[in-house]
Amino acid sequence: MKHALLTGGLLSSGLAFHANAASPQADIIFTNANLYQAPSSQAIVVHQGRFVFIGDTQAAMQYQGEHTETIDLEGAFVMPGFVDNHNHIFEAASDVGGNCELGMDASLEEQIPFLEYCRKQAKDKSWIMGYGFTLENILNEDNNRTPLAVLDSIFPDQPVVLMEQTSHSMWVNSMALKKAGITLDTPQPQGGRILRDEETGELNGILLDNAGDLVMEMAWNGVKDKFNQSYEGLMNGLDEARSHGITTVGDGRLYWKRGWLDVWQEAEQNGDLTARVSLRPWIYPTEPMKPQLAFLKDIQSKEKTARLVIDQVKMYSDGIFVNGTAKTLAPYLATYIEDSPYGLNYIPEGQMENWLTELDKIGYGAHIHAIGDGAIRESLNAVEHARKMKSQRDYTLTHVELVNSKDIPRFKALDVTADFQVGSDYVAEHDHSWAEAFLGKVRARSLMQVNRLYQAGANISLSSDWNVHDINPLVGIANSLLMDKSGLPDIDTAIAAYTINPAKSLGLADEIGTIEVGKSADLVVLDKDITNLKPENIPNAQVLMTVLQGEIIFDIDDEE
Repeated sequence: MKHALLTGGLLSSGLAFHANAASPQADIIFTNANLYQAPSSQAIVVHQGRFVFIGDTQAAMQYQGEHTETIDLEGAFVMPGFVDNHNHIFEAASDVGGNCELGMDASLEEQIPFLEYCRKQAKDKSWIMGYGFTLENILNEDNNRTPLAVLDSIFPDQPVVLMEQTSHSMWVNSMALKKAGITLDTPQPQGGRILRDEETGELNGILLDNAGDLVMEMAWNGVKDKFNQSYEGLMNGLDEARSHGITTVGDGRLYWKRGWLDVWQEAEQNGDLTARVSLRPWIYPTEPMKPQLAFLKDIQSKEKTARLVIDQVKMYSDGIFVNGTAKTLAPYLATYIEDSPYGLNYIPEGQMENWLTELDKIGYGAHIHAIGDGAIRESLNAVEHARKMKSQRDYTLTHVELVNSKDIPRFKALDVTADFQVGSDYVAEHDHSWAEAFLGKVRARSLMQVNRLYQAGANISLSSDWNVHDINPLVGIANSLLMDKSGLPDIDTAIAAYTINPAKSLGLADEIGTIEVGKSADLVVLDKDITNLKPENIPNAQVLMTVLQGEIIFDIDDEE
C-alpha cells in the first residue's frame, strides 16, 4: 500500500481541484479500494474518526486538504472492522494467571514432569498458578493416586491452583485448600462443586466451576506486581486483536474484584487502547446483590463513541458439559456430580429474573453464559420476565450449544442474540463425539445448531472466546460455512455475524458494524476478497491494515 501526503496538487486528469469550502478537510483518503458491498465505490474519506464520504475517487478529492494523507490500497479488499462479541482479551495473553503450563493430553502421572519443572521455576513460596490439563485424564479411574496427592507430593508447602483450559475447573493442592478455608465440612458454593474421592470420601483436589473461581481469585490477588503484569498482558492481547482486524471487543468477563477495571481505565487514560471494548463486569453468584449493583452503577459508562463502554454485565447460568455442570433438561448419562444429574446453576432462573430487573433500572443489559438446554430455557425465561417488566436492554446468550426446539423461536420473539464460537476444527466438522458419553448420540448430534437459530430469525453473532478458540475472525467465518447444514448459508451472512450482528448485541449498531457515512471509521483491509474464496481458503487471507476511529492501529508494512 502506498502512503502519500496530499498538498493540493494536480489530479490524474491534470486539472487543479481544490477542496469545497463546505466540505471538511479529510484526515485520510483511501483510494483504489475493493469495498465490500459497494463495487462502484473506490474511495473512502475519513475526518475526525468518522466516515464522511464513500464513492468515486474524483468526488473524494473535494475533501483534500493540506494535511490530508492519501493511502492507495492497490485494489485490496476493505470491509468493516471485525467485532469479536466474546473475547477474554485481558486474561488470555497475561502471565498473571500463571505460566505453569501443563500437558493438555497428559495423564495424571504424566503431568509430574511438567509440575516438577514448574516447581524449579518458582522463585518463592507465593501462589503458583497455571493451566492446561484435561479433567477426564486427571480423574481417570485407572489413576492410583488422587490429583490432590500428586500435587501435594511436589508442592507440599506452597499453594497451587491450576486451571483447566476452559477455566471451568481448577486443580489445587492442600495448601491452596487451607488458604481458601475449604474442608470436608465446607458447604458447596452456588455454581460450583468441591469434589471428593469416590472410595475414601476425602477431598481429591478438583474444584468445579465457581468453587474453583473463588480460589483463583484469591491467588490472582496474591500476585506481586499484579497491576504492571496485568497491564502488559492487556497490551499483548490488544496486539493480537489489532493484527487480526478486530476493532471492537465484547469483553468475556471483568473480574472487578481482581483489580482488572483499574488496568483498563489506565490503558484508556494513557491512550493505549487499540480496540473499542465493551467491558462486562462479572456478577458474583455468591455475593449479595445490593453492593454489586452499587458498584455497577458507579462505574457505568455509556458514551458510545468512547473506547471503553460499560453497560452490560456478564453472568453465568450454568457450566460446561464435560464437567457435568451445564444445565440440561434431561439427565446426564455420566457425570462427576451424581447428586446433580441435570447440572448446575451459577445463577438460577428466579435469581436471574431479579438480577435482570434490577440491572435494567440502572441501565445494564447482559451477556449470559448458557450452554445446556436447561440453562438456555431458564435464561430465556428470565429475559422474558425482564421484557414483561418493560426492559429494552440488549441481551445475548453466548455458547448456546444445546437448544431445545421449543426455545429456538423465542430468541427472535424476545430479541435475544445467539452468540456462537465455531473457531475450532471439531466444530467445523460437526464432530461432537466428545459429548456422547455425557449426553448420548442424539443430543450430541443436536449441538451447535447455528443454522436453525438463523433460519428462525435470531440475531446471530460469531465470536472467538479467545483463547478457548482461535482469535482469527476469518477462521470463525470460514468454519461457519463449513458446518454443512448446521452452519450459516453464505459468506455475507457469515460476515454480518462478525460485524453488524455483534454490533447490535453490544448496542452499538448505530456506531459500528458497517462502512457508512456518519459511522465510526473502523475498517480492516485484507489482501484477498474473501467473498470470492472457497470457505477453506478464507483463513489464508492476510490482514494488511486495521483502522479504528480513523486511526491506523495495525499496518503490516510497519510490522516487518
